[in-house]
Amino acid sequence: MSQIGSFFATRIYRANLNEIGVPPTPLELKIACKSIAKDDEAGQKWCEENGYAGYTSYASLEDLAWRFPTFEDLVKVLDHHIAAFIKDLQFDLGDKRIKLDSLWINILPSGGIHPSHLHPHSVISGTTYVTMPEGTSAIKFEDPRLAMMMAAPIRKADAPAELRSFIYLTPKEGEVLLWESWLRHEVPLNLTDEERISVSFNYSWT
Repeated sequence: MSQIGSFFATRIYRANLNEIGVPPTPLELKIACKSIAKDDEAGQKWCEENGYAGYTSYASLEDLAWRFPTFEDLVKVLDHHIAAFIKDLQFDLGDKRIKLDSLWINILPSGGIHPSHLHPHSVISGTTYVTMPEGTSAIKFEDPRLAMMMAAPIRKADAPAELRSFIYLTPKEGEVLLWESWLRHEVPLNLTDEERISVSFNYSWT
């Protein structure tokens, strides 16, 4: 009898942030993000010089959790979600641990995009969603084997999710997504008139 199995799984964790612990509310995070973006002249300058539509603190503020209690509270909750995902991934951490490496704000205005990329110097990456206006961009994940499928036909439009080359997820405000950092992803064009606000992060094995 023939058998077909699925191997080499790509796991994506999705949960409400408040399922574990007591995180800041989306409103608290929105107020903090907007306030920081307004005052962060170095971040504004970096975005302007690099043609980044909107605002990110990625290149300007490396200590959000230390500077602002709202983000300190957020990290405490993220640590618990990371631990749950690590357990699911069956990682053997040895005498090391998975620890927060970086945390940054993203404010994507109408017409803004975040091009395809990955996070090569960390183990787990993720985002928690602060504002997600109706109709705003989903996050797009790419099959990591795609570059090696040179001669393969495309998948059928109604193929099961686990067989597709791209997956689009539209999180809700207050949700968190986690994935392994080698998984390529992007945020397509924001076609709404409102800002899409999120907080992203990397965790490393140290």
